[in-house]
Amino acid sequence: MRYYSKIDDTVLLFSVIKMQDITEQRLDLSPVENSLQASAKILKKDIEFRAHKHLPLDRHTTRTEEAWVFLKGSVMATFYDIDDTVYDQIVLEAGDCAVVYNAGHSFTVLEDNTTLYEFKNGPYYGVEKDKVFLSEVK
Repeated sequence: MRYYSKIDDTVLLFSVIKMQDITEQRLDLSPVENSLQASAKILKKDIEFRAHKHLPLDRHTTRTEEAWVFLKGSVMATFYDIDDTVYDQIVLEAGDCAVVYNAGHSFTVLEDNTTLYEFKNGPYYGVEKDKVFLSEVK
């Protein structure tokens, strides 16, 4: 499911797919123009993907986008709108995925040993160039 700003409904804040909503039909969580692409699909035995590699392609990004894929445990994720007000809180559990495009975000771990993969577009030049903490926004 895609979540758009309440301030400007053309701004995609984040996408969430819950494990139970994944089907055999490919579901693209990301619009094609976003730098971080994510999709979900249930695969059947003996499906094959043709061997391939990706061609060099110059791309320009101006924002870090990130995704979390939860393997075990759960968190309470808080997402913020473009004006830094709380947009929504969503419990994310094993098998769930959230892709963050333009939303502020945080999460609180609800279970010990919660395990996740986190993906971001790079390169990464450190916190000073990458983040502003919302509690510090005036």
